[in-house]
Amino acid sequence: MSTHSASEFAAQLPSGGVLAGLDLGTKTIGVAFCDAEWRFATAAETIVRRKQTQDFAELRRLIGSRALAGFVLGYPVNMDGTDGPRAQATRAFARSLETEFTLPVLLWDERLSTVAVTREMIAADMSRAKRAERVDALAAAHILQAAIDALALAA
Repeated sequence: MSTHSASEFAAQLPSGGVLAGLDLGTKTIGVAFCDAEWRFATAAETIVRRKQTQDFAELRRLIGSRALAGFVLGYPVNMDGTDGPRAQATRAFARSLETEFTLPVLLWDERLSTVAVTREMIAADMSRAKRAERVDALAAAHILQAAIDALALAA
């Protein structure tokens, strides 16, 4: 069952293990991974969405031989803290993800993650084309980093 609480999620995990961060969009899924000690999140790549079975096959390819312990899925929350319009679709995706991979899923507030990452890329003078290519994976890393920071505090 997907959860909104870092402590509930941590209780479902072995101590350590790689986590995957996902920034779910309607057209793409940004993917990131953290190290087994939950210190650093790193952007991996962006999957162009097709059918869910194909999306999951791409995730399996990216996961490869990593000892994956769980997923952190960006959850679309409005600025006032209420569920965003994509929340229902994200919860449905989380349920399918848990069923497909039999791993716990943490729904993590993704407010302003894309905005923060875009600002960082602009500050780094990254071209618009490069920003478009990397924004989803970097947003996934941003979401995952926030979650692992909270997990470290909950431990």
